[in-house]
Amino acid sequence: MILPKVRDPRFVTIRRGGTLTESDHHLLALWAASCAEHVLPLFESVRPDNPRPRRAIEHARAWVRGEVTMMQARSAGGQAMGAARDLRGAARHAAYAAGQAGAVAHVAAHELGAAAYAIKAARAAAPAGAAEAAGRLECQWQRDQLPPSIRELVLDDQRLRNDLCWSAFDC
Repeated sequence: MILPKVRDPRFVTIRRGGTLTESDHHLLALWAASCAEHVLPLFESVRPDNPRPRRAIEHARAWVRGEVTMMQARSAGGQAMGAARDLRGAARHAAYAAGQAGAVAHVAAHELGAAAYAIKAARAAAPAGAAEAAGRLECQWQRDQLPPSIRELVLDDQRLRNDLCWSAFDC
């Protein structure tokens, strides 16, 4: 489970009673899509004919551009997670990262799920004895991609939810 029992109002949009602006919600979705896309080859190398994870990432970005609805992006995210069900290891985690990225349109806090699953994918793909280092490198890469306006929000979220996210953000 990656979501806290009590929703952080910083990840709830203003129109729903939280403090998250629409522009920051969009930046969270784009960052999550980048995190998922970074490890997507780990899925596509195993299932090159399955477009569902890539479609979820594309839908996250299309939602930001206003080209698909929240429900379409969320549905694509669910389909990407479905692509993971019969897999193990890096490919499975990469598909889940894509699914979480698609779900950000619905619940902004899924941004951390995309990042955490991407880190799990990088760890799982690493050679024996190099998993922790690969996870730290992926985590650092993700942090380097953070737009300045959401950087502190995401870093604080990582600190608060690190335990829920398999300690993925110990980098």
